[in-house]
Amino acid sequence: MQYLHTMVRVADLEKSLAFYCGLLGLKEISRQESEKGRFTLVFLAAPGDEDLAHERKGPMVELTYNWDPEVYTGGRNFGHLAYRVDDIYAACKKFMDGGVTINRPPRDGHMAFIRSPDGISIELLQRGPALPPQEPWTSMPNTGAW
Repeated sequence: MQYLHTMVRVADLEKSLAFYCGLLGLKEISRQESEKGRFTLVFLAAPGDEDLAHERKGPMVELTYNWDPEVYTGGRNFGHLAYRVDDIYAACKKFMDGGVTINRPPRDGHMAFIRSPDGISIELLQRGPALPPQEPWTSMPNTGAW
């Protein structure tokens, strides 16, 4: 068995691409549009995974944008995506500066949670050992759910 991709449905493709590519740092690998099916698929890969993704060997995130408006509830989403980052504090600051709420701050220097514009929970994990606790993260409360 081999992991290929995770599909998430998005309500606003441009807003989602700004989040996943602009803030999270994923790279667009391919895009498919279906007039008949009235949808667009955009496949994204994390930096360093592009070669595998171009060979269709994964790992990727598939953004599915249905052209006809539809409200997606939690049952149509799933648990969360997870990404390893080089500096969890710098990553969280970048997200905050981009207007993203840190739902579960990295108080332990190891793990944080944020949400995409469509409410998809994204776990950020520190590469290697946890960083020493530091402010403002140590005393920052949880916001919402993750």
